[in-house]
Amino acid sequence: MVGAGVLSLPFAMSELGWGPGVAVLVVSWIVTLYTLWQMVEMHEMVPGKRFDRYHELGQHAFGDKLGLWIVVPQQLVVEVGVDIVYMVTGGKSLKKFHELVCPGCTPIRQTYFIIIFGSSHLVLSQLPNFNSISGVSLAAAVMSLSYSTIAWGASADRGKQADVEYGYRASSTAGTVFNFLSALGNVAFAYAGHNVVLEIQATMPSTPEKPSKKPMWKGVIVAYVVVALCYFPVALVGYWAFGNGVKDNILITLDKPRWLIAMANMFVVVHVIGSYQIYAMPVFDMMETVLVKKLHFPPGLTLRLIARTVYVAFTMFIAITFPFFGGLLGFFGGFAFAPTTYFLPCTFWLAIYKPRRFSFSWIANWVITKHNLPTSSLLRVIS
Repeated sequence: MVGAGVLSLPFAMSELGWGPGVAVLVVSWIVTLYTLWQMVEMHEMVPGKRFDRYHELGQHAFGDKLGLWIVVPQQLVVEVGVDIVYMVTGGKSLKKFHELVCPGCTPIRQTYFIIIFGSSHLVLSQLPNFNSISGVSLAAAVMSLSYSTIAWGASADRGKQADVEYGYRASSTAGTVFNFLSALGNVAFAYAGHNVVLEIQATMPSTPEKPSKKPMWKGVIVAYVVVALCYFPVALVGYWAFGNGVKDNILITLDKPRWLIAMANMFVVVHVIGSYQIYAMPVFDMMETVLVKKLHFPPGLTLRLIARTVYVAFTMFIAITFPFFGGLLGFFGGFAFAPTTYFLPCTFWLAIYKPRRFSFSWIANWVITKHNLPTSSLLRVIS
């Protein structure tokens, strides 16, 4: 749950301001916890059947064809978008690490660091499934907690800068509005984890006596406590210390103590290596299913080697072409993360469970969904 998007939260605060920024962080934490609970509950809503993929839930809610068209494009944009952002993040963090440990060395272009980072995934992408990357995922989780703590701890140690300013970054109304919307996308990116929750829950054993939703929900609660302990200090302390001078990655803003910030950037690299694979695995599954069932490619090592290598090379190429961490977060966060994290789970809930009109569940899901134009049009279909 704690992704590299946490590093952009101080920057998002600088575009939102103190009041709206705190409100958006708190409301997003509550709403995404609620929608994640819905996803966990809906995983086994049909006795004897498990919805192991996001699109399977969409097909159950809206039919085989419409469900696919609603869910799969958005989910693919999310998963591919995360991997592109993590390519940029890994490259930037490697570059920062190099600059900190060797300040007198000849500067190396960020492109080369992205290539170095991407090369590791040419190997890791050949791991067959979620269970096989559990060790990588565990290391990523430990790293995310570590660099988040370092980010707000080092910011607190630096203290409030002498020339800090807390006003809006843009000088024009149009620029302020644009930055505000971009910041909402950054926050949506940071809270996104719903796109692979069904795939993760599918790896858990489940029986009628001990359904998987019970241990899964316990895991979600622990995850969201950790999210709160990471996100709020990083966002608030980072913005308090640097104000509008903060960069789109708080660890790029920090440079002292040199050894600690270098270590934090290397933690980021380890984390996004694992997170890249978490989001890439469902894409690999989709690609290989289409190649085998639709295009009749023979399954096996050769198919996996070629398909996954092409995917890694594609995300690496886009990351090299558009190496803008903050801009990519805002774009993907607003374009696809918000629907799949905030709105689609509520739409599924209304379509499947059909809560009594004007009950708390009906009102809560209706209000959340109506704030998104594509999904609000689905509400008219449900009604």
